[in-house]
Amino acid sequence: MSQPEESFVSHLVELRDRLLRCLIALAVVFVGLCIYPGPGEVYDVLALPLTQALPEGTKMVAIGVITPFMVPIKVTMLVAFVFALPVILFQLWAFVAPGLYAHEKRLALPLVVASYLLFLIGVSFCYFFVFGQVFTFINSFAPKSITPAPDIEAYLSFVMTMFLAFGVAFEVPVVLVVLVKMGVVTIDKLKEWRAYFVVIAFIIAAIVTPPDVVSQLALAIPMCILYELGILFARFVSAPPPKEAPADAWAPASEADERRIQDRS
Repeated sequence: MSQPEESFVSHLVELRDRLLRCLIALAVVFVGLCIYPGPGEVYDVLALPLTQALPEGTKMVAIGVITPFMVPIKVTMLVAFVFALPVILFQLWAFVAPGLYAHEKRLALPLVVASYLLFLIGVSFCYFFVFGQVFTFINSFAPKSITPAPDIEAYLSFVMTMFLAFGVAFEVPVVLVVLVKMGVVTIDKLKEWRAYFVVIAFIIAAIVTPPDVVSQLALAIPMCILYELGILFARFVSAPPPKEAPADAWAPASEADERRIQDRS
C-alpha cells in the first residue's frame, strides 16, 4: 500500500473512532436522562412555560396512540444531544486541528466555543423569557367558551422551531467575525448595512415567530443588538488592509530607459 493510501486509511480510522466516541457520549447522556429524571419529567420541564399559562386544571393532550411514549423520548434525545455537544465539538476539533495553521487554530477554537455558548443563550432566552410572554399573550385571546388543550406533538414541533430560530439568530456575532476575517466584508460596510439589517431582522422575526408583537420584538431586538456586538468583536480580527504598490511601480519609463531596452534587443 502506498503512502497516500495509508494516510487516507488512517484518517478514515481516526474519523470512525471519533464518531464512535460521539455516539458513546450521546448514548451515556441519553441513558442517564432516562434513568433520572426520566423522559416524562424531561418533557414536563419543556412544557412548563405552556402549562403555567393554561387555565388552572387544564392539561395537554396526546392524540396519537404511541405519542405519549415517542414524544418524551424525542425530547430526551434532543436534550441529551445538547448536553453531549461539547464532547462532539471537541472530537470534531481534534480531528481537523492537525490540518490547520497556527493562526487558524487560534481563531477556530474560540469561534466554536462562542457558537455553542451563543446557541445555548438563545435557547435559554427563548425558554425562560419568550415562551412565558407568548403563551400568556395568546391564551389571553382565547374565548371563554373553549378550553385550550394543545397536543404534545404539535407543542414539540413549535418549541423546536422556536429554539432553532433563536439559537441560530444568536449566532450573528460569530457570522460577522468570520465574514470580516475572510475579507468578504469590511467593518465600514457592516456599518453602512446596519439599517438594512434592522429591516431584515424584523422580517425574519415576522416569518419564524408566532403572529404576535411580543415574540417578534423578542427576536428582532436581540438580533440588532448582536449585530452591533458582532461589529465590535470584528474589530479585533479584521483582515489587514492590502499593501499598496510603490508610487513608482507603474511610472512610465524614461527615454533613456527605452533606448537601453532597444540596445539590448
